Amino acid sequence: MAGLMLILQGCGLTRVGDSLGQGVRQNGDLDTVEAGLPSYLLMIDGLIVNWPERQSLLLTGADLYGAYAGLFVDDEARAARLNARALDYALRAACVHQDEYCRAREMDVPAFESLLAEADTGDLPVLFTLGGAWAGYIQTHSDDWNAVAELSRVRLLMERVVALDEHYQYGQAYMYLGVLNSLLPASLGGQPDAARDAFQRAIELSDGDNLLARVLYAQHYARLVFDRDLHDEQLRRVLDADVDVPDLTLQNAYAKREARRLLDSADEYF
Repeated sequence: MAGLMLILQGCGLTRVGDSLGQGVRQNGDLDTVEAGLPSYLLMIDGLIVNWPERQSLLLTGADLYGAYAGLFVDDEARAARLNARALDYALRAACVHQDEYCRAREMDVPAFESLLAEADTGDLPVLFTLGGAWAGYIQTHSDDWNAVAELSRVRLLMERVVALDEHYQYGQAYMYLGVLNSLLPASLGGQPDAARDAFQRAIELSDGDNLLARVLYAQHYARLVFDRDLHDEQLRRVLDADVDVPDLTLQNAYAKREARRLLDSADEYF
């Protein structure tokens, strides 16, 4: 126990937060992660209680809670609670990072946009994690119009990530933009062409290694425009691909599972 406490001191604490998230992301066994991740969540909660302003721990907590809710939780009420915790941690991390972000939900959209305009590459981890946690929160609180109204802030966050460094996290900000642009068909104000371009860019920036980008491309764009050939092509590529990619292994394993599910339901959908 004494040795563990020494590890958790000073810069070692930052490394613990980083290594927890990385260890989970590198594991491609979905059953193992599903069974073990709750223990990590409780550990992160405990560490944050002791170090409530440690940005790296707050970011890791946001990432892990969001991942667990998105990948493994089917119960809507439970997923909503977990995503609320993820967003709380992400907002607290942003607030610790820079005081102006403490009002990220209260300030009007033009003020939020002006704040993001001042961001630089050093802000990327906070912006990306905040955008991802916020998107997860809105998805599981879609019956709350106040939450849905915050979608514009998620878009602004991911657009700023792309503007600062489109390669960040394998270009995954484009995945979020692809989903946002494909929420509605063109006839109702959606932007399917922009969604297609965003998904394709996410795939390109990862050299095809980000399998979730292909799954979302099929699910949100190909199904939206009823393109069965594109749908099946993307999903078969996922099923034929290797999941072991640094920092993408877990989500690639999940993407394979979703690709199989979507292909199995394709006849019924199309």
